[in-house]
Amino acid sequence: MHGVAFLQDLAVVMIVAGLVTVVFHHFKQPVVLGYILAGAIIGPHMPPFPLVRDQDAIRTLAELGVVLLMFSLGLEFNLRRLHRVGVTALLAAALEILLMVILGYGIGRMLKWSAMDSLFLGAMLSISSTTIIVRALAELGKTREPFAGLIFGILIIEDILAIVMIALLSGIAMTGALRVADVGVTVGKLALFLAAAVVAGLLVVPRLLAYVGRFKSDEMLLVTVLGLCFGSALLAARLGYSVALGAFIMGAVIAEAREIGRIEVLTAPVRDMFSAIFFVAIGLMIDPALVVEHWRLILLLSLAVVVGKTLTCALGAFVGGHDRQTSWRVGMGMAQIGEFSFIIASLGLTLKVTSEVLYPIAVAVSAVTTLVTPFRLRRADAIMAGIERLAPRSLLVSLDLYTRWVGDMARQRHGGLAAKLMRRWSWQMTLNGVLIGGVFAAAAWAAQHPPLWLERMGLEQDAVDAALWLLAVVVALPLFIATIRKLQAVGLLVAETKVNAQALGERAKAVRHMVAQVVSLSGTGGVILYGLLLSSALLPALNVLLALGVVVALITWLLWRSFIRVYATAQAALQSTLSQPPAPRQPEAVAVLSSILSQADVQTIRLAPRSVAAGQLIREVQLRTRTGASIVGLERNGVAMINPGPDEELQAGDQVLLLGNAAQLAAARAVLEPTDRAG
Repeated sequence: MHGVAFLQDLAVVMIVAGLVTVVFHHFKQPVVLGYILAGAIIGPHMPPFPLVRDQDAIRTLAELGVVLLMFSLGLEFNLRRLHRVGVTALLAAALEILLMVILGYGIGRMLKWSAMDSLFLGAMLSISSTTIIVRALAELGKTREPFAGLIFGILIIEDILAIVMIALLSGIAMTGALRVADVGVTVGKLALFLAAAVVAGLLVVPRLLAYVGRFKSDEMLLVTVLGLCFGSALLAARLGYSVALGAFIMGAVIAEAREIGRIEVLTAPVRDMFSAIFFVAIGLMIDPALVVEHWRLILLLSLAVVVGKTLTCALGAFVGGHDRQTSWRVGMGMAQIGEFSFIIASLGLTLKVTSEVLYPIAVAVSAVTTLVTPFRLRRADAIMAGIERLAPRSLLVSLDLYTRWVGDMARQRHGGLAAKLMRRWSWQMTLNGVLIGGVFAAAAWAAQHPPLWLERMGLEQDAVDAALWLLAVVVALPLFIATIRKLQAVGLLVAETKVNAQALGERAKAVRHMVAQVVSLSGTGGVILYGLLLSSALLPALNVLLALGVVVALITWLLWRSFIRVYATAQAALQSTLSQPPAPRQPEAVAVLSSILSQADVQTIRLAPRSVAAGQLIREVQLRTRTGASIVGLERNGVAMINPGPDEELQAGDQVLLLGNAAQLAAARAVLEPTDRAG
């Protein structure tokens, strides 16, 4: 009977959500707000009786919605975009969170709340809603505009900082104090996880999806993608991070795959269903009585969110070098709170350090700010035009001069071959260091949480630590060797660019050699110390360490060139993934198809099972050589493939789009259609 009860609850959720959504679409209102309203209608606080009995099961499904929404955001916002808006996004997100925490804390203290309630209120107001903003931009058709890319970057940085904030709030709630060491450890662990997950994902996932994509099975591709999504979310949860962060990372990695167009089409229905359940679950928690009781406070906090976030995000984007118009659009799009605010509010309740009124207030403020989000986005340009009409001309000119100055400074900073090489090598060595830290952190975690098969071996803890230390060192050796080689290159570059040959005369060569050796040796010493520091949790006894050191030295001597090749191969694979042109998205493919249809004669043929082309590759059919007509598109099971490659297999039932003149199309039909037709 429990299964029937759950099915009844799910049916009620989807039916009411569907009805309310139709109404909101008709009146051109944000669908997200309709979902929240649907949840309030069927929730436990709506008389005469709740329509949903097992709310915990619905909330479990809602968590799947969070995972899929964050995964879809990762698909939309790939790593190239993050690189382009990274500095500005970090600046805007940090400035916004800092000022909004201060503003929320001040409002709480002004209302005579406790310090802990005020602190959690500030944290709740500081994080914008990724899911709500993404849905609002999608409904308005603005996800491809430049300012939307910057918004996505800020949201990503916000989500990462929110995870850090949740960890810090937990520490403050339990100890009553904030220690700098705790902040450093939390941020360091998060950086290790992000770097290791992204690099490992970029090396493996695009190639795995390319292999799966060759089977031309939508079912296989969808199951593989969802498995990667939920697997990454589970890994993040097991390591103490948000499932949303793990799903987002996997989405960003998959966005670099060539199959991204098909993946977006296949995952969209699954995402939409579970995201609807997510927002309905939020509505279930709304208590109308509490909303009525605290309506003044809700309006005050909503006004603080809208004004505070608009100004702080716009300021951060402008300081980062964007023009007035783009900065203002970013600010207008960021002014709401959502899922992380609910998580922070529930954290305070779970730890019993905040009052129960915070959670329903957070939901109500989220609903109010969500309601006005589409209106702000639609009217952003008009509001900006009105502000510019009222602003002094000298102020506008000064703002434009600042934007140009920041742009010129950025271009100058990136000039010069030596500077570019130094920046590239510095980033590579930093990434190597982070990955080395990730390897040793994983080994330390395995030592503290040994798998069951290792426990059954009955080994002493010292033996386990020694084995894991040796394994970590061997795995990290390619990174150590690559870093040392980079340090040698840095030493030569510094010696060449910083030693004045004219001033030193004949001594220049010797001085350059000395400078290069000092830089290389000191850097190598630092790398060794860094490795020993990372090994502190696993270091065996001195005699064992010396023996293992001899083993490591022998392995390094024997496999030095092999390790170099391994690193070079991995680096080339990573650069190949990131440097390949972005895969065409579905809307762009449709636009290309429309252009072809408007400029040429086209004809569609459905391949019959008896067609001679069924089961052959396009290049094997040689249609262009034989008839002059070209296959410019395929549709299979509702999925369009524009300009399929020569190795694409034609299958029975395919809709084949042919391009050519009348004679060529007639000849192509004669080739592709069965020759034994009746009549």
